Order: sequence, then C-alpha cells, then structure tokens
Amino acid sequence: MRSVRTRVIATLVVLVAAGIGAWQLLPRQQDTAKTITVGTTDAVTALDPAGAYDAGSWALFSNVFQSLLTFDPGGAEPVPDAARSCAFQGTDLKTYRCTLRAGLTFPSGREMTGEDVKYSFDRVRAIHSEVGPESLLSTLKSVDASGLTVTFHLSSPDATFPFKVATGAGSIVDREKYPKDALRTGTAVDGTGPYTLASYTKGKKAALTPNSRYEGALKDTGRPVELRYYADGDALERAWTDKAVDVADRQLPPKLLSGLSASDPNQRVTETDSAETRNLYLNTRASSPLHDTRVRQAMAWLINREQLAATVYEGTVDPLYSLIPTGITGHTTSFFDAYPKQDVAKARALLTQAGVTAPVSFTYGYAIGRGAAQPEAEDIKKQLEATGLFKVTVKGYEWTDFQKHWAAGKLDAYAVGWVADYPDPDTFGGPLVGTGSTMNTGYSNQDVDRLVRASQQYADRADASDDFRTLQADIARDVPVIPLWQGKEYVLSSEAIGGSQYLDDGTGVFRLWSLTWL
Repeated sequence: MRSVRTRVIATLVVLVAAGIGAWQLLPRQQDTAKTITVGTTDAVTALDPAGAYDAGSWALFSNVFQSLLTFDPGGAEPVPDAARSCAFQGTDLKTYRCTLRAGLTFPSGREMTGEDVKYSFDRVRAIHSEVGPESLLSTLKSVDASGLTVTFHLSSPDATFPFKVATGAGSIVDREKYPKDALRTGTAVDGTGPYTLASYTKGKKAALTPNSRYEGALKDTGRPVELRYYADGDALERAWTDKAVDVADRQLPPKLLSGLSASDPNQRVTETDSAETRNLYLNTRASSPLHDTRVRQAMAWLINREQLAATVYEGTVDPLYSLIPTGITGHTTSFFDAYPKQDVAKARALLTQAGVTAPVSFTYGYAIGRGAAQPEAEDIKKQLEATGLFKVTVKGYEWTDFQKHWAAGKLDAYAVGWVADYPDPDTFGGPLVGTGSTMNTGYSNQDVDRLVRASQQYADRADASDDFRTLQADIARDVPVIPLWQGKEYVLSSEAIGGSQYLDDGTGVFRLWSLTWL
C-alpha cells in the first residue's frame, strides 16, 4: 500500500549460520494443508468490490479476486496478473489496453472474457456506493471489450491509471453472479484470485483455501489461511498472548508494540517503515461550525502532534506535517511551515477575524475499536479545550456506521487512517482532497483539482513533484484536513511461521500466500 524501505528489526534468524540446513526453510510436507491463522482488527465493509474502499476489505479482495495488474513484492510498477499484457496506446496517456490471459475460469467453470472486465469497472461507477472505490476511477470515461481485449478510454491523461487498475477497485467479478446496478448480498464470492472464500462470518472470520484454478503472476497460491477479526487491539493482543492466532497484524495496542523485544525467542517481529497516515478531516460545508477557513486554521495552530505521538501512541508513530508522507515523492512539511508551533494567540485572533465567539462547539467522530482512536480523540479534545477556544463533543461509531456518517456529512471532524492504494503520491491527492473525494469533507478547490490532473500527465512520476508541493501548500492554507501522524507496520508471528515479513510490503497487496510453516 506504499512504496517503503523495509527495515526488519527482530528475530529473522540466520538459519544457515546456526547450522540449520536450507531444506528446513521449506514447509514440512505434513504441514502444507494445515491452516495458518491471522488476526487483525481491520473490518470488512463488504464482500463486493463495488461496495468497499477500506484496508480490511481490500486485504481480502487481493486474495480472492484478480485485477488485470498487480505488484511484485516491494515493486513500484504494476505487472500483469489476470492480463497477459497492458500498455498505453499512443503518447497522450488517454487510451489504455489490456489483453487477458486465456483460460482464466471463475468458480462456476465459465471462462473469463473482456466483457467480465468491462462489466466489473462499469458496475463500480453505476452502483456509485457512498463507501465504494468509484473516486479512484474519476478519469475513466468508458470501457470497450472484444474477446480477450479490454480498452479503457480516459477523460484526461492519467499515467497513474495502471496503478488504479491494480487495486481493489479493479477486482474482476463474474458478470453472471453480480448484479449490474446493485451490490451483491450474501457471503458468496466468485473471483479468480489465489484463494477461494470457503466460509465467512461477518466480524468473526474468513476461511480461505488455495484456488486450484488460479493462473496469474503467482507461482504458489499458499497454504490454507483463516483470517480472524477482532473488535479492538486489546482483543487481538489477548488472542496473540493466548496463542489463538499464528500471526497478528493491524492494530495491536501501542503499549504492546512499544515493548516488543527482538530477543524474544518465541516470536518473530517485523517492523517496516510505512506510508500509512492518519488525518483529522474537517467538514467545510456551510452547515458545519468549521465552515470558515479561519476556524480550521485556528485548529491547525493548536494541534500538538509530538504530544499525540509520544503519549497516546508511545512512540510507535511519527508526527506528520504534510498530506504526502515521508518517503513518497513530493513530500513536504507544509503544515510545519504554516503552523510551526502551538500558538493560542494566533488561533484566537483568527476566530476574532471570523467573527466567531469562543468556544467553538463541534462534533468529533471516531471508529470504535480502530487502533487507539478513542484515546487519540480524547487527547485532541483535551488539547483544543485547554485553550478555551473550542468545545468538542467526542462520539464513537461502529466502523461501517462511522463511514456512513462521514459520507453523509454528519460529522464536523473525524480522524481516519489512510493506507496508500498504490505506491505513488497520487493516492494522497484526489482521493483525500479532490472535489468529490472519498473523505467527503465538502471541500472543493479548482486549483487543487487542476494540480491533481496536472500531476497525472507525467509518465516519469518524479516530474509531478512541483505540482504536489503546490497542492500541499494549498491544503495547509485551506485546512480541509490536518495531518496527524505517519505509522509503521508491525507484524507478529510465531516461531513456526515464515514469510510474515512479506505480508504487507507497501504495494497495496496483502500477501497471505507468503505465509508458510517452517
């Protein structure tokens, strides 16, 4: 989900130096059919790719569906998966054509054709789910299909379109199983990914078995896996401590993460630098008390990220001062440049200029059970109210309900984590701050939209840096969002499991097939 530099910090033991033969790195024959259990707090919004745009759902999609393209482990460029080949036609970056692999079959036994691909993309746009991935396809004008050939026609040059095709938004479904203009109900999944969904219980577990029909970029479809979903980090920690799961990934409590030891012989710990970010989104609509830009600027003068990272997160995240995180092309420190330190006097002066009487009262929503969302919300409330300039009402919501509340514009402020869809700065642009963005703050700025479109015209993505720098300066001025922190990725696995360091490698693909018994 991001282009990162991986830094493994724990017990990746040098087995050869320990005198253990290389053959022991391979899974033992008797264990190849044994299920590996993976625990997470990420929730699944929907099993239908047209109805979900969140980390938990897409983690499942990348295992049970295929897209035309995918990413090699740690790769920065898309490679063919369901497609045999893909390429732009001409030099204007407005026509993109893919040829499918021959012989791909759905669970029904029916062969996939270009019509299934066209159908899959068309229904994402037709269904227009308020929590779906349609915003990723904003430059897609139309799709044509003929036999195994699919042609995408774009409304404007978009060098990032192949990246978007490789995401969960590009999941290919069986057109005979999924309604054209409505989300599919029930728990059945008909995809061509490396796994099939054997069973699913919402909020509890998803049982995955290797798909013997799979043909694509992978050489090995892995071992059977059971994803187990936990209500919060504390529940996941208990499951890990009780050995109820073999792997724990997203989101363990900060207290546990900060105390991890590389010398513990009973577990493997992988820590990687990450481009996961968390932002405080602000409702800019006229109906919100945060409508006036000066009120939002006043808030930006008061947020203490260092305190938040050090206390609530116990040093397991880093303060963030920009829309695009460190390590991604185009990163700046625009919020530090504009608001270098807490300044109550400047915040008060802005409220006075806006003709607003302090304290400004507003609602702050967060998702229950999502990491340290509640203590984070309480800390930000405390920071703002200590100045006497704001009065904050904090309320938690179940994850799906939380998404619906912000999509409906019912919250004045809400903190949401963002896991990059693909390794490119574009994923931090239009989806977060463009007109009609998935974060739905009501913010619309023609200059920002122009910069997003301008940045997409460069095949060499480094050439887009100036546009992204300007975009971030505009966001720091208008403050539809306040960056809070940039995370790290932690995965815990038992000493019997190998491959966990490849599970989440920064590409947006959740590689359950990388897990193996040692």
